[in-house]
Amino acid sequence: MDSLSWLKDLFTVNDSVAHIALLYAIVIATGVYLGKIKVGGISLGVTFVLFAGIVAGHIGFTAPTPILTFVQDFGLILFVFMIGMQVGPGFFESFGTAGIKLNGLAALAIALNVLVMFACYYIFFDTSNVNNLPMMVGTLYGAVTNTPGLGAANEALNSVFGTGNAPQIASAYACAYPLGVLGIIGATILVKCICKVKLEKEEEELTALEGVKARQKPYKMHLEVTNKYLEGKTLLQVHNFLNRDFVCSRIVRDGELTIPNGNTELHTGDQMLVVCAEADQEAIMAFIGPKLDIDFEQQDQPLVSKRILITNPKINGKTLSSLHFSSVHGVNVTRVTRHGIDLFASTQLPLQVGDKIMVVGPEDAVDRVANKMGNSIRRLNAPNIATVFVGIIMGIIFGSLPIAIPGMPVPLKLGIAGGPLIIAILIGRYGYKIRLVTYTTTSANMMLREIGLVLFLASVGIKAGDKFFDTVIDGDGGLYVLTGFLITIIPILVVGPIARIKHKFNYFIIAGMLAGTYTDPPALAYANSICSKEAPALGYSTVYPLAMFLRIFTAQMVVLFFCG
Repeated sequence: MDSLSWLKDLFTVNDSVAHIALLYAIVIATGVYLGKIKVGGISLGVTFVLFAGIVAGHIGFTAPTPILTFVQDFGLILFVFMIGMQVGPGFFESFGTAGIKLNGLAALAIALNVLVMFACYYIFFDTSNVNNLPMMVGTLYGAVTNTPGLGAANEALNSVFGTGNAPQIASAYACAYPLGVLGIIGATILVKCICKVKLEKEEEELTALEGVKARQKPYKMHLEVTNKYLEGKTLLQVHNFLNRDFVCSRIVRDGELTIPNGNTELHTGDQMLVVCAEADQEAIMAFIGPKLDIDFEQQDQPLVSKRILITNPKINGKTLSSLHFSSVHGVNVTRVTRHGIDLFASTQLPLQVGDKIMVVGPEDAVDRVANKMGNSIRRLNAPNIATVFVGIIMGIIFGSLPIAIPGMPVPLKLGIAGGPLIIAILIGRYGYKIRLVTYTTTSANMMLREIGLVLFLASVGIKAGDKFFDTVIDGDGGLYVLTGFLITIIPILVVGPIARIKHKFNYFIIAGMLAGTYTDPPALAYANSICSKEAPALGYSTVYPLAMFLRIFTAQMVVLFFCG
């Protein structure tokens, strides 16, 4: 028996490094594997780590509370920071004309979630019990399937009740979460029935809409200069007169092919290769001259087209005009590809590490530009880990700033959830202005994000496990399930019809918007399964950044204003 004492100690002596590492490894691995099991085509995903942690904590397989708290908070910081880095580049761009409406609807749904939570609190619970409102906050974030909000609420509760004295709201979160996933999908289906949506018709509308949007993509055409007014005028003068963005990458004059710049004069009979937004092509063609049925790129000439990858940190944030491609290097940039999307090469477009640019010019000049831009995929594979931790430093300092608000028991702080999230969004969008290279491969971002998430969930589950079954079986577990279901479906049944009937949004965009509002990947997977287009993903990505921010921010506001 003594020969196996080391094995028993490994599982029972909870203050050893080996025991703690083993605990997290078992909880996380078990939760991840069980989370892949699908019931009715739906799985809980990585969130099952929380339930694995609850079981471990319940049977006494645990670790010292200070260790659990540190791992929990560090995991949360890493998780929300990488989310901010991911959504930062598109956060402000999401507020276009349609984006403002979709984000407004998402904000309305989030406000309704909070209002329904308070209504359930006053209807179903004893308001004299100071623990009931915090538990309802946990129910809220389980109902909307938002783990960062749970983390933000946990941290705010620790500041109000004191570390170690705050209610274990993860129990309520765990009660509401499973039905929350089902409720989001079910309520989205109910919106379809309420609004009498025909999926086939919605698909047809999307197909027609794609034809309109295609005109905004870069468009290439060969033109002959026939407008006598342009004789002797420079490309820059033509550009300013038309007041439309276009790039002339090549000119053929008297059989000779050249690379023009802004000072190049045009003459009647010149043949031009022009790249512009497709919506502008008719106006440009009407002013300059008709299209030609030729292709300069197929002609025997020393010019080459090359797609170059931006990997030089010194280029980060510089605009195309400031790099003087045509005047200094003798080449033209006709297209920029960012995150798989083709962008028109406007002179004021700032380049970012990870962008790909299409460069046209003499082969030796193009090669020189490639060297200046970096053009090294190996460099992108190396993670910019310093940016992550510089951002975390800034986020923690920013989140720790006390903001005194009259009537609040403690000064408002964005904390370790809100501070790093806001800083990450700003760094993701504007980091190049302070020489921070913010490019991270999608796989690297996902890896760091998932590691942070599973560490957080495992810690919360282990800490809550000791009292979880008492809370659910002997306490108000049934009420948490019921109220969570109401918190989930009521806002969707209000916002969905408004989006459809008042704002006339396509149903698939609405489904994606609702999934993004609840930051719920299973709901997005459902929306994608019934639509062959990218509309659900568009709706999801448009509202996701703001929804994630508001979920975290409102968690702290509710706790600090009402739970003190």
